[in-house]
Amino acid sequence: MTAGSGGSAVAGGSALHIPVLGRPAVDFLNVHDGGVYIDGTFGAGGYSRAILARANCKVIGIDRDQHAIGLGADLVEEAKGRLTLTEDRFSNLDAIAREAGHQTVDGVVLDLGVSSMQLDNAERGFSFRLDGPLDMRMSGEGPSAADVVNAASEKDLANIIFILGEERHSRAIARAIVKTRDQTAIRTTKALADSVSSVMRARPADIHPATRTFQALRIFVNSELGEVTEALQAAEGILKVGGRLVVVSFHSLEDRIVKTFFTDRGRSRAGSRHAPEIRQAVPTFRVLTKRPVVASEAEIDRNPRARSAKLRAAERTEGSARAVMPADISLRLPSLADVLKGR
Repeated sequence: MTAGSGGSAVAGGSALHIPVLGRPAVDFLNVHDGGVYIDGTFGAGGYSRAILARANCKVIGIDRDQHAIGLGADLVEEAKGRLTLTEDRFSNLDAIAREAGHQTVDGVVLDLGVSSMQLDNAERGFSFRLDGPLDMRMSGEGPSAADVVNAASEKDLANIIFILGEERHSRAIARAIVKTRDQTAIRTTKALADSVSSVMRARPADIHPATRTFQALRIFVNSELGEVTEALQAAEGILKVGGRLVVVSFHSLEDRIVKTFFTDRGRSRAGSRHAPEIRQAVPTFRVLTKRPVVASEAEIDRNPRARSAKLRAAERTEGSARAVMPADISLRLPSLADVLKGR
């Protein structure tokens, strides 16, 4: 990309989305003239717009959702050559940057939440609030949530809902789903929500009974936790010394992955007593947030979704990128292919 006009070129315009914790996220990126930044979850373009408005820099926007990339065309035009968009998974962010001609970048920001425009589109099947096809695929490719719900064994369904949804009633829900699908295939969001609600009592102050089940299926269908792990490692490899990695998560499992990664990469790794000759690995990141940054009450009032958001940030050091991830960073779940093999 060739440099275009200054930061003010996209300061206004038709902004569609103000991202949760948007200001502190961009502050932590330390945006400067001449920098190159990756917005790994472009969505409605909120982070990209804010970064471009801060300085005469360049942004590579990534999203696996074709619809989001299409909606970003106006911002690409406004940015006058400073923004490129790529339809892909953010786990490939290092390869995407290199294909764009950048061997290193100055910052990476990841917003791990599902976007409002996805939740509010009934045809995408992400929400129990709107009846539509039980889809939940970010990219529109591969098996859907309906495929999983109708093919998985009761045991696999219970494990998915318990681990990824942190739902303590997962076994009862899995039994209810199997009972429902034995009568007729579950193809819509309403059908799944009704099945879950049949064994879950809704209390006025509680979340909808199907909330955690929908969350678990969405995470599983899109391999979201694996994507996060791979993206963190990709960012470690592409960030230059002094570059910043900023991650906003909305789920405890995602936040645990980010925290574990930063903790591991923020400390030295010495050789063991069995192999003392192994050279000590220096930290690859300096953690900037000892505790996660959370939304203010004012932001939560404007956007209740911000209540669960946590921001963590770190700065790349001179340490060489590590090939091995922490052993406790991943969860033990069957693969999507194995689950679809049948009941």
